Amino acid sequence: MYNNIVVALSLEHGISEQALSAAHTLVSEGGKITAVHVYEPPNSSILAYLDDEVAEKSHRNAEERLVERVKTDATVSEVLLEGQSAGRTITEYARKHSADCIVLASHKPGMKEFFLGSTAALVVRHAHCSVHVLRV
Repeated sequence: MYNNIVVALSLEHGISEQALSAAHTLVSEGGKITAVHVYEPPNSSILAYLDDEVAEKSHRNAEERLVERVKTDATVSEVLLEGQSAGRTITEYARKHSADCIVLASHKPGMKEFFLGSTAALVVRHAHCSVHVLRV
């Protein structure tokens, strides 16, 4: 069992319920679960063509969707992270907050990422702690 679990949620895919359920199964009594979503802002070349308000609205939308996704579970706190690489951002957050487990779901990948999705593969390679990958 784990005391400090980071659950990586992808708000674009409807798979967060399985990840949160798995985290509840793995957490020790009195342990902590933090649901994180990585908001990947548009890169600078795209931002040149976007109004600042559009980018801010996208960020607020991600924040609202994350809160909505976990609002029925009072035992889970949520954090919206920002970074260009979801996998690296998740592993850095987990390390910085002394997580002892990361739970994430992996979609069925294409040929490029045959065994795991690219984010899951990066997290598995670079995490300092245990990683539970759910194939959905």
